[in-house]
Amino acid sequence: MLFWTIIKVALKSLQANKLRTFLAMLGIIIGVGAVISMLALGAGAQKQVLERIASMGTNLLIVHPAQRGFRGVMSEASNRLKLDDLKAILENVQGVYQVAPVVRGNTHIKYFNKNIQSNVIGSSMTYFPVRNYKIENGRPFTEGEVERRARVAVIGPETAKNLFGDKNPVGETVKVKGINFSVVGVTKAKGSQGWRNPDDQVTVPYSTAMKQLFGLDHIQEIDIQAIDGHMLEKVQVATTALLRKRHRLADGDGDDFHFHNQAEIVETASEVTRTFTFLLGGIACISLLVGGIGIMNIMLVTVTERTREIGVRKAIGAKDRDILLQFLIEAIILSFIGGVVGVALGIGAAQMIEKWTQFLTVPKLSSILIALSFSAAVGIFFGYYPARRAAMLDPIEALRYE
Repeated sequence: MLFWTIIKVALKSLQANKLRTFLAMLGIIIGVGAVISMLALGAGAQKQVLERIASMGTNLLIVHPAQRGFRGVMSEASNRLKLDDLKAILENVQGVYQVAPVVRGNTHIKYFNKNIQSNVIGSSMTYFPVRNYKIENGRPFTEGEVERRARVAVIGPETAKNLFGDKNPVGETVKVKGINFSVVGVTKAKGSQGWRNPDDQVTVPYSTAMKQLFGLDHIQEIDIQAIDGHMLEKVQVATTALLRKRHRLADGDGDDFHFHNQAEIVETASEVTRTFTFLLGGIACISLLVGGIGIMNIMLVTVTERTREIGVRKAIGAKDRDILLQFLIEAIILSFIGGVVGVALGIGAAQMIEKWTQFLTVPKLSSILIALSFSAAVGIFFGYYPARRAAMLDPIEALRYE
């Protein structure tokens, strides 16, 4: 029996029982749609997380002072990070592109009768490119303003909205801890990052913050931007050796500082979101297996109904492999059509999720191909047994079947 003839016969058989055919495909449609939409949701979550990490800065290594401890009891952080350490890192560690000192605190910001609580960051002009801040309105402060301890500030868009509403804040004066600061710029919105909101902060020169706002003689953080992301580990090793030497730490002494390596954060976040995606995809695949069982059930019923037809075909010369191929193709057609409809349903569901919720979805071609391949495999696996059963029928017994 010719291959195309088998396909035509299979299609006619499926068309003869449209409702039953649709119900058999429904499990595959739902399964494929669920797999695609869940994988798109997982990919969207991974993209959002990585974008938020990237918004912190690129090729970033952050040095914090370590907490002091005695017999397991941790107290305040060490105050041994100095501006000279920052200069030494910039001059002596290979692979460093630029650095930025950071001091921070939370205090009252006032503009006329409006009074809010906000984060205040003291840093250099390099803080903005290192931390991937864009200036949307106005300008950043200059190195000259840092050196002369100028009272200038760059504020976040949320801080600007809370204090000024729709008014342009550039050129206005705000009080930070009771001291007048002139607003010279507003940063572009980044969006909340959960543990902190980069859009709700005031950035001032570190020299001004250290001497006039916080009364510090040390810095609380050193932000290091590497030339290349692949050099972060080497930069961290070299920085560790340099700081240990400058702080005169003996071989047996622990570090009085610690690092946050952006590459490690990205790797950890990617692993977590990848696991989350696999979990969602695995749960969705269960519905595909249920759909396969539905196909198997329908095909077994079809074999029973068409027993006499099978007997007639065998009596006039049809071989076992022809019967096997016919019923196997019917199962594959069921799963393939269900898979195609499921792809459309899954992409539509992913778009609806993104439209009506705050979650980002990213349908990928790879997930579509995986879902279609899996649905085809389900059709072959669950269609083989009914097809095999049909092929093994004895033609005499099949002709006698009522």
